[in-house]
Parts: sequence; structure tokens; C-alpha cells
Amino acid sequence: MYVYISSKQFNSISSPLKTCLMFFTKTQKYQSSILKQDLKNRLIGHHVKIHNMDFEVYEKDQSLRIIPHAEQNESIITLPITRVEMNEEGDKMNVVVTSKMRKVDSGGPILIMFFCIFLILASVILMAVDGEPKMTYSLLGIGSTIFVIFFVRMQMGYFDYVRKIRTYIKSQIEFA
Repeated sequence: MYVYISSKQFNSISSPLKTCLMFFTKTQKYQSSILKQDLKNRLIGHHVKIHNMDFEVYEKDQSLRIIPHAEQNESIITLPITRVEMNEEGDKMNVVVTSKMRKVDSGGPILIMFFCIFLILASVILMAVDGEPKMTYSLLGIGSTIFVIFFVRMQMGYFDYVRKIRTYIKSQIEFA
């Protein structure tokens, strides 16, 4: 027997994978006095160069998308896809900038996070059950060290791309 689940129902299902992906999703809100069309004209079709990586701005579904051009890139890096939504309310415009990890790039970081969580939880369980400090502290140390190295690398890579894209959008908003 097969059960059909629509995409809306699937997106409403809470899972550890979606929760983990939320860690990599960053949202920033801005208010501006410029017109929506003016901001679109400033951004659409332009290219942003960050760490020798080219990002292109294009329009899709009444919002703007900033996507990386990683076709020629041979190194393994995690890149964001940024969505810019603009809503005019009276004489003000609300701009919501949301950056998400590309689905292609999400596997490795999620596996590392689950592995670190597993090691830390295993150390806590071992401490509660066995009480042997040597194994417990070793697992805790290994899990924590891997997570700290992972987090620093993500700050220098993925989150740096996100910060610089937001800075670029904010500079275009404040340019008015």
C-alpha cells in the first residue's frame, strides 16, 4: 500500500535533518525607504565576487536569488543560496535576506554534526552508566575538538560568504 504525501505535507514534517539544516540557515531583515523596483534594478544581473567565487543575482517568483557559479571550481567548498524578499508597506520597504546551504553541499556538514553529537552523547551515557573517566573524557574531547574545528572552518568559509553577501545587499539598500 502506498501513501501519497504532498510536498506541503512533507515540508510540515519535523525531522532531525531539517533541524540540523536550520543551523545553516541565516535570516536578516532590513528596512529601507527606496522603492522595490529601484532595488531590483540595482541588483538584478549584477555579479558579486567573494573569495574569487562569482555569485549572480537574478529574479525568481517575485524575489531575488543570489546563486554561486561553482561550475569551474575544483575544490570542495560549501556555498549558500541567498533569497531576497521585498515587501512594500506604505513608504517603507521590508527586505528579508535568507541564506541557505545548497542541497548538494549539505551532506558533509550534517554528517559531521551528527557524528559530533553522537560522540558527545556517548560520552555522557558512558559517564552515567560506567563512570570510567578515561573513555568518557576521550570521547568528549574528540567530539568537542572535531566540532570546534568544523565550526571554525564553517565561519571562515560558508558563514563568511553569507556575511559578505548580506553586506553587499545592505550596501545597495543604504546607497540610496
